[in-house]
Amino acid sequence: MRKLCAAALPFCGAVWLAVTLLPEGCLVFAGCGLLVAALMLRRLEGLWALRLTLAAAGMGAAFLWTAGYQALFLLPARLLDGQEGIYTVTVTGWPEESSYGYRVGVSLDAAGRRLGGLLYTDPEGPELTPGDRLSGTFALSLADEAGGEKSGYYYAQGVLLTLNLKGEGTVDHPETVPLAQLPRWWARQVETAIADRFSAETAPVITALFTGNRSGLPDGVYSDFQRAGAAHVLVVSGLHVSFLTGLLSALLGKRRWWTAAVSLPVLAVFAAVAGGTPSVLRAVFLQGFVLLAPLLGREVDRPTALTTALTLLLLANPYAAGHVGLQLSFAAVAGIYLLTDPLMRRWTKKLPRRPDGWRRKGLTAGARFVLASVAATVGALAFTTPLTIYYFGTLSLASPLTNLLLLWAVALLFQLAAAALAVGALLPPVGQALALPAEGLARYVLWITRTIGRFPWSAVEMKGIYLWLWLGALYAVGVLALVWKKGREGVRPVLPGCALVCLLCLSLVCTAAETRLLPGVLAVLDVGQGQSVALCARDRTVLIDCGGSGSVSAGDVAANYFQSAGYPYLDVLILTHYHADHTNGVARLLERMRVGTLVAPDVEPESASRQALLALAEEAGCEVVLLSENGRIALDELTLFCCGPLGAGESNEEGLSVVASFRQFTALVTGDMGADIEKRLVKYGNLPAVTVLVAGHHGSRYSTSQLLLDTVDPVYAVISVGTNSYGQPAGETLERLSAQGCTVCRTDQMGTIRFPIR
Repeated sequence: MRKLCAAALPFCGAVWLAVTLLPEGCLVFAGCGLLVAALMLRRLEGLWALRLTLAAAGMGAAFLWTAGYQALFLLPARLLDGQEGIYTVTVTGWPEESSYGYRVGVSLDAAGRRLGGLLYTDPEGPELTPGDRLSGTFALSLADEAGGEKSGYYYAQGVLLTLNLKGEGTVDHPETVPLAQLPRWWARQVETAIADRFSAETAPVITALFTGNRSGLPDGVYSDFQRAGAAHVLVVSGLHVSFLTGLLSALLGKRRWWTAAVSLPVLAVFAAVAGGTPSVLRAVFLQGFVLLAPLLGREVDRPTALTTALTLLLLANPYAAGHVGLQLSFAAVAGIYLLTDPLMRRWTKKLPRRPDGWRRKGLTAGARFVLASVAATVGALAFTTPLTIYYFGTLSLASPLTNLLLLWAVALLFQLAAAALAVGALLPPVGQALALPAEGLARYVLWITRTIGRFPWSAVEMKGIYLWLWLGALYAVGVLALVWKKGREGVRPVLPGCALVCLLCLSLVCTAAETRLLPGVLAVLDVGQGQSVALCARDRTVLIDCGGSGSVSAGDVAANYFQSAGYPYLDVLILTHYHADHTNGVARLLERMRVGTLVAPDVEPESASRQALLALAEEAGCEVVLLSENGRIALDELTLFCCGPLGAGESNEEGLSVVASFRQFTALVTGDMGADIEKRLVKYGNLPAVTVLVAGHHGSRYSTSQLLLDTVDPVYAVISVGTNSYGQPAGETLERLSAQGCTVCRTDQMGTIRFPIR
């Protein structure tokens, strides 16, 4: 078995290199060279010669396999890039709303291949169902970008093309659903049954547990799971497969052949219903090895099983090596395999093996459960934390505590909900009775994640040197504890543990001091295509706008910024206008921080956005100030001059503009107003020269006019912008700013931009 691992592990590593780092043109030559090297090494004797032979053979096969996949699938997709023509596609998923109408997974038969694609459509979107055939004129593009940058994100999911329907298409609904699309219909039936059986609050969580569909979760709920370190619960993976296998084993008894015969088909159906994602396929493959090994007279070799499962996934799609979920899933399992057992042996060696009395038995069982949960969490986090920081930039400090409080409840919730759905299909009253305790457990899960996720220090952004130093010390102590054997019996782990906790507190204090020790800081936050400007002046805090298109809610971005600097309270929130890219993070911000006063323009009284925002502010206990004319706010040394609406007829033109003054520092934020309204601002606003100008309308050509630049003569101009289809920032705007002589900063290039005020 280890021989298979010796070839499979290099195979997986070589595939990752081939799809992420190496030029495509060198794969065939590299693969052939490694296979020749393997043949030469085969002549040598010895264990290391055998391992090198297998490694070279595995890597050579990986390079050639990846090159073959590129020639068979990626090359035809590239030939279709930029083409427009009449095609027929098969719908492979359920439509989802997007910022461009509807999008849905499809397969396209073209260039002699069946290629996975993502279709963007508007009128036909709601009518499409899995298995439908849609004919029409499509514009095809290679799916090699994500977030406006070159990326293998879609390739990793088997999506090679994006399609845009031109005009109207013709939909053919088949009489019978194709076999390949049946799992999507089963998933929808499961989601419908969950919605009927459980409350509107808990149904989205239970749906995510069974199908991996998180679209029904409010943004704030998913954010709480992420910050609490429990987002993995909502991604169908090994955790859920183990829950299902445990339930089946309990129902089927101890006969291994019978358990395997029933469990394997059930697990296959479960994987299909969950979307066949790499993480759930990995879990099903591994569990299949565990079920089959005793029947075949073999022992389960964990490294071999893990690498073989990964190899099978990469054989189907080499680009799955770049899938974030796959990397996190395998890293978690590898960490558990390598670290959890040694930790458990060390932590439980002083526990009695056969305790006497029911009390000692209960205490021992409880201690083992707690230690097993902590050991599994530590093992998983040891390998997934670097990946989490690399991809998401945050570290959940509360994850060990959250998992200790949640995993038992999630396991029981999954099994009770599965029983409620299965029994309820035949005996609805019994199913409803089983759903009651599951409902209570789901509410417990939501309460735990909400309570922990909204604690200021439950998760931290890995910015600044101090937290990195603490993380390095944590890993160094962990490695030392594993490898240092001399004198281990006399070592008390409490001392290094307390030292690490103290070092973490010191790191958090030092991170906050970078802002708190300055007289003031203005920060234009990186929220994608949107705007959010934070201002700290001594103990006073102000936020101007809170909206954006980033993967993290603008409300979370703002709350993270203030709370990491030690500010639990926001004095003033100013909204320049009611567009979503300036306001869609307000709800989340109000969930995480107390806000004293909300200032907004007194326009568009019938606007649904305005009414919703005012209702949120009232519910949160904020004082609301609606301005129809100029207003001034004094917060100790900080002065905010809000120029009232100067235009009419359109939200951008009816917004507020804000001049913030603190000591010798002055900043101007104009929202999304255009050049015509900027003329009125210059005429009536009595504008001073400013240190920082936040460019209007994300750098639009119609804003930040020459007249405004001549009037305020900024030292710095900041453009808050993200990936967009509007051509922002416009070349004309950049040329005007450059000619003005100010330093131009962009959040899409530099991230959050800070200006210390000294």
